[in-house]
Amino acid sequence: MGALAKILTLCCVLGLTLPQTLAEKDWWRTAQLYQIYPRSFKDSDGDGVGDLNGVTQQLAYLKEIGITATWLSPIFTSPMADFGYDVANLTEIDPLFGTMEDFDALVARAKQLDIKIILDFVPNHTSDECDWFIRSAAGEEEYKDFYVWHTGKVVNGIRQPPTSWISVFRGATWTWHEGRQAYYLHQFLPKQPDLNYRNPKVVEAMKDVLRFWLRKGASGFRIDAVPHVFEVAADEDGNWPDEPRNEGVDDPEDYEYFQHIYTTNQPETIDLVYQFRKVIEEIDEELGGDDRILLSEAYAPLDILMQYYGNSTHNGSHVPFNFELLANIDFDSDAYHYAQLIHNWLDNLPEGQVANWVLGNHDRSRIGSRLGADRIDATNMLILGLPGIAVNYQGEEIGMTDVFISWSDTVDPQACQSNEQEFERLTRDPVRTPFQWSDEQSGGFSDSATTWLPLADDYKLVNVKRERGIPLSHLNIHKQLRALRDEPTYKQGDVTIQAIGPNVLAFKRSLAGQKSYITVINLNDDVESVNLDTIFTSISSQLQYVVVNDKSVRRKNDLTYANSVLLMPKEAVVLSTV
Repeated sequence: MGALAKILTLCCVLGLTLPQTLAEKDWWRTAQLYQIYPRSFKDSDGDGVGDLNGVTQQLAYLKEIGITATWLSPIFTSPMADFGYDVANLTEIDPLFGTMEDFDALVARAKQLDIKIILDFVPNHTSDECDWFIRSAAGEEEYKDFYVWHTGKVVNGIRQPPTSWISVFRGATWTWHEGRQAYYLHQFLPKQPDLNYRNPKVVEAMKDVLRFWLRKGASGFRIDAVPHVFEVAADEDGNWPDEPRNEGVDDPEDYEYFQHIYTTNQPETIDLVYQFRKVIEEIDEELGGDDRILLSEAYAPLDILMQYYGNSTHNGSHVPFNFELLANIDFDSDAYHYAQLIHNWLDNLPEGQVANWVLGNHDRSRIGSRLGADRIDATNMLILGLPGIAVNYQGEEIGMTDVFISWSDTVDPQACQSNEQEFERLTRDPVRTPFQWSDEQSGGFSDSATTWLPLADDYKLVNVKRERGIPLSHLNIHKQLRALRDEPTYKQGDVTIQAIGPNVLAFKRSLAGQKSYITVINLNDDVESVNLDTIFTSISSQLQYVVVNDKSVRRKNDLTYANSVLLMPKEAVVLSTV
């Protein structure tokens, strides 16, 4: 337990208030963030679905693996058409996950362990069962413009949607509402109507949602699907243009059929994030204590992503997620590609900001399935070894892989909107299966033999309990890597990244007066010998093995010469100067 955590605990026991001067500022700059998908993390009540009390029960595990903060996918009242991303009440806990008292208990226990709780914030849309939408559909004056409505256009006597825009989940973005006698916009499911951020009342209502949860003890938010929040402004007649075609995509219901130049990445989106940051800063001033932060999810061009950090007059997202590796690295990527993508972020990073590294989340195939199970340790060495913020999705630290879910068992709406021939390309179910805690029934996730998604077949081999006892398990290597992040070199040091031919990636972390650390990763199936003397300056002729993986013939603390480091196929190691 860190010094600040000990002080916090003592103050709590004695009923004292922590002095503002001891608040932990900038804690997030070297944080270890961990995403929890609550439905699949831990079930405490035996219904086969994870819940808040399950998260509370396993907070000690997060402490064990050195997590600084965890963010929870949505836990708010929802009909679950998109498993919580269709929020019906933004300030309530859905009974599936527990009660507000359970949330309070989670925050209290996390505070004792010095782990911060971050919530998912879904600004683009609500559920069509949200009271705001019901009132808007009824035409109530206060709410009639809370969502994007249009009466459509009449062509040859037939009423049609105002544009041909395509939903992320396939098909038209417009659904006719019989009561309102108008179409409403939804960039996702028809049950997820888009809010109208050109209405200042909507902006203020959503800011109030942020304030509510921050005052309840949340340490910040991960902002979902940011690029979709604004569409291009309508013309003077209240109409929008159609989007241009993407050549080579033949399915007219596929999201990629059009180039989304009018429905994503509008300039107003950046300003909205700046406004949300201002709310964070206001609550920091009101409540004091540690920094509260914003994480923003945006798949967007790099120049746009860098704007999310802020500008000379406005602060923005503390952590605009870096999906360069997640979106662009595949099984066949070579070391040059890895190095280029890492440089893309570091070289464009605004002054005073910090990088972050993401290789997995609840929407993308797991690392072990996407890049190969024999590269799991290597990717953890990347995420945890590069400067800035490391971001992990639950289960990646133990090497969980995708689980095949048949068409008949598929529940992900993105896949269910398609067909039996296309669903495997679209489904996100394989990455959302229950966490594997042990070799017991349902992998220790639940007392129920039936879980909301099937468990992986390999849960008796890939689980926390078993891997704790295996020195070179993915879990124990992850813990070693996490411990290194507390070293001054990792917290404050520089980084030099180099591809050593197509097969080997290496990077050095260095800080004056401290040990240097060199991570070397063999991406391929050949034995490689590398001369680090010719790649990195100011390293000693002898190096010591600090972390090895199960491909290594060397052991921790063994010595080697910098000019002849031998790497086995798919070996990944961390070396230090002696």
